Amino acid sequence: MATVQSVFTRSAATAEQEAVRQENLAIAGGLKRREPGLLDQLIVRYQHRLLRYLVYLTGSRELAEDLFQEVWMRVLLRGDQFNGKSRFDTWLFTIARNLVIDFRRKRTLSSLDELFEGSSGDDRPMSFELTDGQPTPFDRMATSEDRERVSQALLQVDMLYREVLVLRFHEELSLQEIAAITRAPLSTVKSRLYRGLAAIRPQLEAHNFSEAAG
Repeated sequence: MATVQSVFTRSAATAEQEAVRQENLAIAGGLKRREPGLLDQLIVRYQHRLLRYLVYLTGSRELAEDLFQEVWMRVLLRGDQFNGKSRFDTWLFTIARNLVIDFRRKRTLSSLDELFEGSSGDDRPMSFELTDGQPTPFDRMATSEDRERVSQALLQVDMLYREVLVLRFHEELSLQEIAAITRAPLSTVKSRLYRGLAAIRPQLEAHNFSEAAG
């Protein structure tokens, strides 16, 4: 019985992977053809996740909203560069991350690694609410009244670690996908995830979230 169940589980997983692959190929084809209405559909589907990622990445709701518009403009103009071999959200977050890097470089910073060296006003805790109605793993670890505390705890973690935590637990991307977005070796991504969890754990434990974070 266990063997039969295992076969069905693998079959379901394979079918799901194929469905995702076909969806990404369809998006790639639609972007290349400038298919009417496709961009609007993508914005509706990914707007909450993208804006949330940008807010966590920049520490500024106002800047995140400005960059949000620019991300979709680049998707429109460079849609033919998406080949569908990877997930669309991975490509989308890569565009967003590169825009943040470009913005910071204009302010004389040479890389995302330097975004929040030491203390900076942009890295202070802030209040915001971003939701698309679907709870993420971080949301599920807290009751509704405590979600703001989780967000603030994340915003107090070093930028490099915060980014990996958000991509892994908010966006539920694989470590390989995070490595592709951040252009970092897989070992570096694992290290940042470990250090990020270690940094945020004391704050989560203070609010009884330790089991969900482990």
